[in-house]
This record gives sequence, structure tokens and C-alpha cells, in this order.
Amino acid sequence: MSLSFELLAKDGLARRGRITTAHGTVETPAFMPVGTAGTVKAMTPQAVAETGSEIVLGNTFHLMLRPGAERVAKLGGLHKFMNWPGPILTDSGGFQVMSLAELRKLDPDGVTFQSPIDGSTHRLTPERSIEIQHLLDADITMSFDECTTWPVEEPAAAYSMRLSMKWAERGRTAFVKRKGYGLFGIVQGSVFPALRAESAKALTAIGFDGYAIGGLAVGEGKELMFSTLDTTMPQLPADKPRYLMGVGRPADIVGAVQRGVDMFDCVMPTRAGRTAQAFTRRGELNLRNARHREDPRPIDEHCACPACRNHSRAYLHHLIRSEEILGAMLLTWHNVHYYQDIMRGLRGAIEAGSLGDWIAAFDAEQGRGDIPAR
Repeated sequence: MSLSFELLAKDGLARRGRITTAHGTVETPAFMPVGTAGTVKAMTPQAVAETGSEIVLGNTFHLMLRPGAERVAKLGGLHKFMNWPGPILTDSGGFQVMSLAELRKLDPDGVTFQSPIDGSTHRLTPERSIEIQHLLDADITMSFDECTTWPVEEPAAAYSMRLSMKWAERGRTAFVKRKGYGLFGIVQGSVFPALRAESAKALTAIGFDGYAIGGLAVGEGKELMFSTLDTTMPQLPADKPRYLMGVGRPADIVGAVQRGVDMFDCVMPTRAGRTAQAFTRRGELNLRNARHREDPRPIDEHCACPACRNHSRAYLHHLIRSEEILGAMLLTWHNVHYYQDIMRGLRGAIEAGSLGDWIAAFDAEQGRGDIPAR
């Protein structure tokens, strides 16, 4: 028996569900903080859990290079290694390999690449990616794919997608089925509806525990991303979770939930926290700006995170200007907490059948912008 997905409520195309894994449940729609190298940057595992996060993301590519999947397995698996008892999803490494265009050699069997850390040569195939994720003990394993670049012509996108479909079939064969663990296929095809439909059909025929939409949020823009979701989502099984990879800003997540997406990940809230940026109900703030230096208010008066409960904008501005590590920690905590507040709000609205009203209020609040201190 693999992991299970239960659909609890719907409001239009939006879905409220629950994924049950070997290491616990995940309420959906869900946002997964990115813990690329076995840590959500600038946060302890306990702090991540206190935001309401139930699942985190790790990465095959980075963990295979350092400290090594075999070493993590020897030390008890990634859950024990990073002290995260909840579910973990691991990205297959396909996106990172795409980004190494100057350091890789792609062939029909897999990818040979040089490590950006020390220049050593490594090989990733669909089977090796699945093996690494098994060694890491990922609850949700992702198929190894080639993330199609952007911009791209349709023939190149078609070749890339069909290669990924062959790799998906090989990965499905290599995956070791066990209770509470699952394998997701990744729909590719860039922004071409016919290619997306072909990819979804191929993956559905192979059969996966969930389906991801890859190759978006790579520069195509919101309009193309949403139109691609509009044509792709109806092609996916209704009884399996759907995961939009690498998205994104709060408004992108809300729009994707409207279209039936269940799971998200993005480095944005953590990266922003390390660069003085805060997400709030009234938009984004740059705490480095001088206008915050005597502002006694919290980042967001409606937020219950430690940064907002215990500290002023003036203090956070001081930390950032002084290059104190605590500034990055508090802003990261706030951003991840805010993202989880969005997910809590979306889940509640779908359950209540009031998603339209919730989104209207969300858009109106975002549109008002921050109010300067008096």
C-alpha cells in the first residue's frame, strides 16, 4: 500500500484534501518549505513545525553531492539526520541538472555532470535518482526528468518531454513500493497544450501516486503559467494529489489553488527572509529601507509569528542594517508562517464553500499596500 490521498471538500475546481504518508499526514492545499540540503535555511526544524508546516522538501542533487546519500542512510535516513519527524518530499535533481548547462552532458540514458562544489564527475539516471531518494527515505519520491528550459521551441519541448516520459517509466520500475511511500510523475511539455496532454496521458498510463506539473515558473510569466494549468489540470486523475513545482508568490499560489492544485514549494519565502524582504497581507516590505528605523509596529499586526509578536519593524531594521543573523532568522520565520497562514485560509474557505469571498478579500488587502508609520 502506497501513500493515500483523501478528497475532503471542493469549491469550484479548488480541492481540500489529506495525504497520509509513512511519517504523518499533510493537509492540502499545502505549502512545503524548501530544505534543499537537509535544512530550511535560517530555521530550526522545531521552528518550521511551529509555523504549521507539515512537510518539507529535500533535494537529490545537493544531498548526493554532500554529504552523500549512502552516508545519510547509514546515519538513519534524512528524517533522523535533520531531526524532522514529519513527511519529506525529495526533488529528483532534474531542475538542478537543467541549470548546469555548461557542466552537463545529456544522453538518452541519463546525465553526466561536474559537481559545482569540487568539479568531480557524477552520473544521474532515472534508476540512480530513485535509489538516492530511497536511501534518503523520502516519503514522496519524484521521477527523474529533464526540466524543459525557457524559452523553447515546440520541437525541442517535445523531445525533452518524451525523454522525461521514458525516464518516468524506468523510474516507476525502479521504485520500491512500501506502505506510506509514493512516487510522483512529472508532467512536462512547456506551454504547449498538446504536449502537456500527451505527457499527462503517458504518465497516467504508467500509473503514479501523484502528479506534478513541472517546467513552469521558469520565466514564462503568470498568464502563460495559468493558461497552461487551465489546459493541463483536467488531464490529471481527480483521485491523486497534484503538485505545482517551484511556485511561488502568494498570488500565484492562490490562483493555482483555484485551478485545482494541491501542493506547492518555493524558495521565495526563505530567500526573501535572508534578504530583508517580508511578505504581508498588504504586500511586500523591504525592512532595509530607512522608513522602518523608528517604526514601533510589527511587520504584520495580524500575524502570530515570533517576529511579529515580540519585535518591532525598527528592531528588525536595526538587525538587518547591523548584519545580525537574527534578522534573517526572524524574517524567514515570519515569511514561512505567513505562507502557512495563506494555506490555512485557503483550506478553511474551501471547506466552507466561500473561496470566492476569501480570494476577493485577499486581493483587496494586497492591493491596499502598506500604511506608513505616523
